Amino acid sequence: MKTVKINIIFHSIYGHIYQLALAEAEGAKEAGAEVMIYQVEELLPPNIIEAMHATEAKKAFAHVPVATLDNLSEADGIIFGTPTRFGMMSAQMKEFLDSTGPLFAKGALAGKVGSVFTSTQTQHGGQESTILNFHTVLLHHGMILVGVPYTIPELSYMDKISGGSPYGASTITGSDGRSISEIELKIARAQGKRVAEIAKKLSV
Repeated sequence: MKTVKINIIFHSIYGHIYQLALAEAEGAKEAGAEVMIYQVEELLPPNIIEAMHATEAKKAFAHVPVATLDNLSEADGIIFGTPTRFGMMSAQMKEFLDSTGPLFAKGALAGKVGSVFTSTQTQHGGQESTILNFHTVLLHHGMILVGVPYTIPELSYMDKISGGSPYGASTITGSDGRSISEIELKIARAQGKRVAEIAKKLSV
């Protein structure tokens, strides 16, 4: 059985999505996958990033290479991460996806596993709608959607506010820079592992 290749492609401003991407990678590697992490090109100029007080946060993942279309076509499974913007993906991620027309024309992503994770500032900030809106693009490409089943016990955790749904992992950032909880990280790891496992089964 070949080693499956899972690419994680994200957009992040303050680093929450990057941290979830690392957790997703841990899960995929646990399942025996070859994993690479990429970020989409940032469209905001440095002065706007500075005004958002995100310059230091951005430095933490400045070393991550910028995604190309080849990073999509070469993978057996792709996990996308985006912050929520009014219940939808960020403009930076949308711009990258809008550039995938050549892949769509060739059906290059059809049959590949696709999955999505996200973040919001508030508990009801549009996590589920963002992932579901994102799924529309993946379905147009003919990808096989993978979420997080309720066999993952952390999805039913009720003692504290937490992100995560059957659609995908997520975190609630808060307005005070809330740290990602261990529950949210466990869901992200489980998602990464599941994507790799299903990609492996499909590659047989």
